[in-house]
Amino acid sequence: MIPSPIRKVLSSMQKNGVQSLLMGGQACVIYGGAEFSRDTDLGLLSDLDNLSKFQQAIAELQAERIAVPPFGKSFLDAGLAVHFRCRHPEASGLRIDVMAKMRGLDRFEVLWQRRTTRVLDSELTVDLLSLPDLVQSKKTQRDKDWPMLRRLVEADYFSTPLGEATEAKVRFWLRELRTPGLLIQVAQEHWRVAENLLEVRPLIQAAIAGEIPALGRGLQQEMEREIMLDREYWAPLRRQLEELRRSIRS
Repeated sequence: MIPSPIRKVLSSMQKNGVQSLLMGGQACVIYGGAEFSRDTDLGLLSDLDNLSKFQQAIAELQAERIAVPPFGKSFLDAGLAVHFRCRHPEASGLRIDVMAKMRGLDRFEVLWQRRTTRVLDSELTVDLLSLPDLVQSKKTQRDKDWPMLRRLVEADYFSTPLGEATEAKVRFWLRELRTPGLLIQVAQEHWRVAENLLEVRPLIQAAIAGEIPALGRGLQQEMEREIMLDREYWAPLRRQLEELRRSIRS
């Protein structure tokens, strides 16, 4: 269930023709990986026409920018997030975070082609990051993202009726499952597909063999590698934000 303040934000984006993709916690709610999220995170096409439409939606929501950076194409294209707080009575206090570029993900136009579209009711349709893209976006240095990633993939696995998994689904589970028992089960049931993914995810070999200790070590190393990559990606962006803060204070 999407809370009414967030529905107001999504409705404003839809009404103003903003090309955006719901991501973050609210996308996790729709995919069944979370029960609640307070904020609205959007991926945004950063061309000038779309940014103008977004500003119209933000004005309608009586939203004010908070923190740094300022709202601008150059900051979005650099990979920074811009933050807003809504003042409209129907969405009062709700925070909106927007990004145009995310680590590990393709450019927005490609993400848009892969998007998932859900009809929430007769008046509201929402475009989301595809599930594989949402899972990839959760490979961060934040502790809370890894349990969410695990739940997202498990929710997809358990919601798929027995015997109805497409090869694309199986490949997704083999690439992203982080639960040793489930990964072993899928790898052994679909060993031909699993063997074709060994170069992409070497730890699948341990899953095929049912070697739980080796698989556990591989999963831990995989997570540590992604955390390191995320820290390296954000280090220069954090320096840029700090420079902006200093320039504002001075």
